[in-house]
Amino acid sequence: MENISKYPGLTQLEAENRKARGEANLSAPSTTRSFRQIFAENSLTLFNFINLIIAGFIIYTGSYKNLLFLGVIVTNTFIGIYQELKAKKNIDSLTLLNQTKVTVIRDYEKQEIPQDEVVKDDLIMLRRGQQIIVDGIVIETEGIECDESQLTGESDPVEKFNGSEVFSGSFVVSGNGLMQATKVGADSYSYKITMEAKQTQGIYSELVMMMKKMIRILTFVIIPVGAMLMFTSIASGIHLDKAILGSTAAMIGMIPEGLVLITSVALAVGVVKLSKKNVLVQTMGSIETLARVDVLCLDKTGTLTSGKLKVVEREVLASDTFTNEEFDSLVASVVHGLDEDNATGQALMDEYPNKNQAFRLTKQIPFSSARKWSAVSFENNGSYYMGAPEYLFASFEEKQIDKMNEAMAHGLRIIAVAKSLGEIEGSELPENLELLGFIYLEDEIRPEAPQTLAYFKKEEVDICIISGDHPETVSQIAKRAGVNNPDKKIDMSQVKDEEIPSLVDEYRVFGRVSPEQKRLLVTALQNKDHVVGMTGDGVNDILALKKADCSIVMSNGSDAAKGVADFVLLDSNFDSLVGVVLEGRKVINNIQRVASLYLTKTVFSMILAAVYIFIASTYPFQPIQLSPISSLTVGIPSFFLALRPNTAPIKGRFLKNVFEPALASGFSVVIFTLSIEVIGNMLNWSYDEKSTVTVWLTGLVCFVALHFIARPLTWKIYLLIGSLFAIFLTIFVFFTDIFSLVNIFTFHLMVVYVPMMIVAPFLFHKLKQLFHYLLNLDIKSKKAKSY
Repeated sequence: MENISKYPGLTQLEAENRKARGEANLSAPSTTRSFRQIFAENSLTLFNFINLIIAGFIIYTGSYKNLLFLGVIVTNTFIGIYQELKAKKNIDSLTLLNQTKVTVIRDYEKQEIPQDEVVKDDLIMLRRGQQIIVDGIVIETEGIECDESQLTGESDPVEKFNGSEVFSGSFVVSGNGLMQATKVGADSYSYKITMEAKQTQGIYSELVMMMKKMIRILTFVIIPVGAMLMFTSIASGIHLDKAILGSTAAMIGMIPEGLVLITSVALAVGVVKLSKKNVLVQTMGSIETLARVDVLCLDKTGTLTSGKLKVVEREVLASDTFTNEEFDSLVASVVHGLDEDNATGQALMDEYPNKNQAFRLTKQIPFSSARKWSAVSFENNGSYYMGAPEYLFASFEEKQIDKMNEAMAHGLRIIAVAKSLGEIEGSELPENLELLGFIYLEDEIRPEAPQTLAYFKKEEVDICIISGDHPETVSQIAKRAGVNNPDKKIDMSQVKDEEIPSLVDEYRVFGRVSPEQKRLLVTALQNKDHVVGMTGDGVNDILALKKADCSIVMSNGSDAAKGVADFVLLDSNFDSLVGVVLEGRKVINNIQRVASLYLTKTVFSMILAAVYIFIASTYPFQPIQLSPISSLTVGIPSFFLALRPNTAPIKGRFLKNVFEPALASGFSVVIFTLSIEVIGNMLNWSYDEKSTVTVWLTGLVCFVALHFIARPLTWKIYLLIGSLFAIFLTIFVFFTDIFSLVNIFTFHLMVVYVPMMIVAPFLFHKLKQLFHYLLNLDIKSKKAKSY
């Protein structure tokens, strides 16, 4: 901008005085949750409330040792708080690194300052791709257009003139200019609206939501079943204390108390690990989402390519009017008049650094992704247009077409340079455009792109290239990068919106795509049951990034694009995506494992509670007896398994994978428990004997399930399971009084439970086969209907 020299801006003293008066753009609240929020969300849960009620009933009986289960609850809670605080610390530090600066004018000089040092009345320079951080008024504009969709919901760019208001939370999609800040800090939209776009959510993920939904359903079951069990036990003549301990044990068993915690911890640990790889995770659940992505839409610029361009050739067509030197001088004047700071503009400025001083700028239209061209008018020298050839001209001579086709076959970008005698009027092209020549630019392929694309190909993730460039150019770059089926290309400028859903399965390279079409392509893929990831770096990618299931932006992308992204790759390394996918797979695969462990206890507790409502017998477990089973076969191993390296592709349906082993082990426990109830009554065993054998067999079945779920079995896993089983055995040898057990090593008990121990692994595997068949019946029926 040439007019900024007349604006002095604030003096340093004026800026400091405004800051002292509280008129600074103080940072909005942290985008991560506060310590108080994290503490409350981990401790003030519905299940913790139920556990406190259960503890109250146990205290009433005076059997204080049965309160041991609270130790597990407290430990789990503090582990969850610690891991989330650790993740918060990493996110906050990376967010600070990712924070962009703004350019202000103070004392007649341009200064780059942090966003929170902007004060009221500061003069802020605006450029294409910049997110507006305060409210203000435009005082100089060179074709500024703003996307205010975060404010109004309308995605059409809004043209700004001198005196127009601009609002924080919007961003510049075209042009550049100068604004004066009028509302900063808490007075501006950025305090509320910008945070919605940038907010780092808590632990939001499909896994966590599924777990919470499951727990809400269980809540409606636990309380009435526990109450019914207590009342029927009392009605059957069982002593009140025993009835309370039995029913509370059933309720404790039904609560998968660490399931949501372990899922949240696994995601939080994933965030910490990715932060060490220069990946800023702005939405924790997106780690899991990216692992499920089966279609990845890549914007060519900044993803496959480095975003850097260089001019490799120019062709003067109006040679009777311009010499090569005159053409270069003209292009230099146009380029410097536009003063674009995008990759194309930088490449042209590098190639044509010296403008003709005789060309005095009077008007300009900056480049826009929707228009695909830009223009300038010079005093007494006409107007000049630069942009995509097919957007400036409807037809070309045959030799020009051949030349362009040859250039595109080598993956070159083509910029047409044209002239009009009149001055620019609005954003419509004049009818008398004269083609002066072509400029050819070459993209730089990212060195890591072919290897990364090969990985996604191996993992059966489909790649779509979506770009605003000519489809032939994009196709050649896709071929150089190793994209599958790069010849399946289409020019989206010739496609109607309603035709897009029928094209997404047929083509893999989409050229001349408008910002709105990018969004429609993502939507069409989602409507075909694909989980869609989107990478981009510019304002033209915003709509698609917001629509995608998972969005990724390089750190050298625009402020606005980074603001809506789930991931920001701080080193702008495309290869970092592989690490994110592997981390997500580890989370999902391992949570499937540990969820089965937690739900085993829930399954057998619910079934047994329902059965014991109708039989005149005391519930076979006391709360303290479930503590070693919960800790040794679920709690402790789950923390090891949840963080275990496991990057295999995700297979099958999550709930089926979880419930298959859980139902098998749960029903095994039910069969053994009821068998002991019947046999024990026949042999006149005491309640303590029946209870002891039941606890022993339940623990054994849970170890069998753990042995299955923990595969592949390494020496570390064998050591873990062996150590935990040794501790479990120690309880029956040395701590029988504490856990309300009797000596299990007597002949009349062993003769019954030893055969059951031998049968346990066989029973578990047979039941697993049965539930595998039953849980797959719906899939088989769907396949049958499709024939």
